[in-house]
This record gives sequence, C-alpha cells and structure tokens, in this order.
Amino acid sequence: MKKFYSNGKLLLSGEYAILDGAEGLALPTKFGQYLSIRDSGTGAVNWRSIDETNTVWFTADFDLQTFKIIETSDTAIAHRLSEILNEAKTANPKFLEKSKGVFADSTLTFPKNWGLGSSSTLINNISKWANIDPYRLLDATFGGSGYDIACAQHNSAIVYSKKQNQPYIREVTFNPKFKNSIFFIYLNQKKNSRDAIDAYRKLALDKVDLISQINRITTSMLNCNNLPEFEKLIDTHESLISETLGIATIKEELFHHYPNSIKSLGAWGGDFVMTTGNIDKMSYFKNKGYTTILPFSEMIL
Repeated sequence: MKKFYSNGKLLLSGEYAILDGAEGLALPTKFGQYLSIRDSGTGAVNWRSIDETNTVWFTADFDLQTFKIIETSDTAIAHRLSEILNEAKTANPKFLEKSKGVFADSTLTFPKNWGLGSSSTLINNISKWANIDPYRLLDATFGGSGYDIACAQHNSAIVYSKKQNQPYIREVTFNPKFKNSIFFIYLNQKKNSRDAIDAYRKLALDKVDLISQINRITTSMLNCNNLPEFEKLIDTHESLISETLGIATIKEELFHHYPNSIKSLGAWGGDFVMTTGNIDKMSYFKNKGYTTILPFSEMIL
C-alpha cells in the first residue's frame, strides 16, 4: 500500500494580493489529508472520500484509463475528480499505465467545511501519487496562487510569493512569544475561494502600491516581538484589504464590540478568522454562536 499525506493551511497575511506577487505569511496546520492507494484487480479506480469521523461521505468508480465515471454517490464531485485524474494523466502519461485497478481512500483529519485545504491537500496527494508537479495540476484544475500547495509540502511557516508564474518559498520561523494570545475561530460557513478570486481580479486598483504595503506588513509580522504591535499590524492589514475590496472588515460586520483585534484569513466572509485575546475573552464569540475556537497550539504545526 502507498500512503501520502499533505498539510492543511492558513494564510496570515497577503490574501488576494498574493495572487499578484505579494509576499504572504502562510502556516501549515496540524490538520491535513491522507491518500491511501492499494492495488486491486477490479480494472477500475475505486475511490472513497472519508471524513474526520471515519465516515465515508463520497464514493466513485472510474474507468482505469479514461477516468470516465462508472458509478458514483455524487455526480458533480465525481466529474471534478475525473477532471483532476485526467489532468494528472496528461502530465504523466505513464500514470496507472500498467495498473490492474486500485482502491483509493482519501481521508481528511478536519471537517471538510473548515476551509483548511480540502482541495489543495487532495491536489498535492494526487500529484505525489502520479509523480507530477502539484502547481501545474493546481493551475489546470482549481487555480489560485499556490501557497496552499506550499503549505501542504512544508512543515514550518513560509513566506510565499508567485512571480512570472513561478512559486517562491522561504521557510521561516513564526513562533511568537505571544502565541498563547492567538486563537482561530470558524465562522460557521465555507467561502468559495474561486468566486472570491474572480471578484478580486475584476477590481481596478493600484496593485503595485498594495503589494508594497502587504510586503511590509508580512515582514513586520515575522519580526514582531509583542502583542500590541502584532495587533496593530492585523488592524492595518484588515483596513487595507477592506479599502481594496470595498467591503467591511469582519470585525465591523460581526464583532464590532470585541475589544481586541480580528483578522480574516483567506477569502473574506467565511472559513476561519484569527483573533487575539485570552481564553476568557473567547466567551464573546461562543455567546454569538461561534463555538469552534482553536488556540494557536492546537491549530498550527
């Protein structure tokens, strides 16, 4: 049996602007996704997707060479997966060339609606299996900057940027003295990253100035030694992206009376936010119905 694993991701700085070459501070999470491959004699790819409770939530059988759907529990997801497998085959024509069939189990270690990278970890795992470039597979399927692929492959914090369509990755240390004052809160809804990316790309704005400001914030976050300074950076980043997108910050929209700082992560309006404070202050969010709250030590690898 072959087994592959990819880390989930969170982007602390650079959301949206990272698409245009800005440097973003990205962190791999303790959560991720496995892909287990076993040989079979079925003459097909027998796929199962399994959630963090070990429950099978999706199944599909594909033709071994064309990846046409033979049978599935969800046609839309099966078509997407068939597309990914075909792109993998295009990148490496020898992929599964001599196989007589495989059982493929893809297992998440986090709820799939959390937005920690169910797609990017899948792309990276399939790329390992097919022995191809994951960034190329991402471009051919979901699109995006690729920082999530970099997190899937690295076990430390990274500064990520993309220039001339090439990823630039620098491993860094992000272990602030105030990490016990950082929490991640799930907003009870998953945001579609592709829709958010499309909306950003349609904006007319001075991207050179935006990138310059984001890069300064990313560098300052890495060099930050105290919580008040970190909170000021969070607030500045939120104001900058809010002005760029023409939409209110998540704090203005949902948590106006919270005394500390709150920052959206990734596509605005869903998934996780990062906040500062202490465990007692988290009752503010719980009282509003946001009960999935993870401290830095439980979330970040």
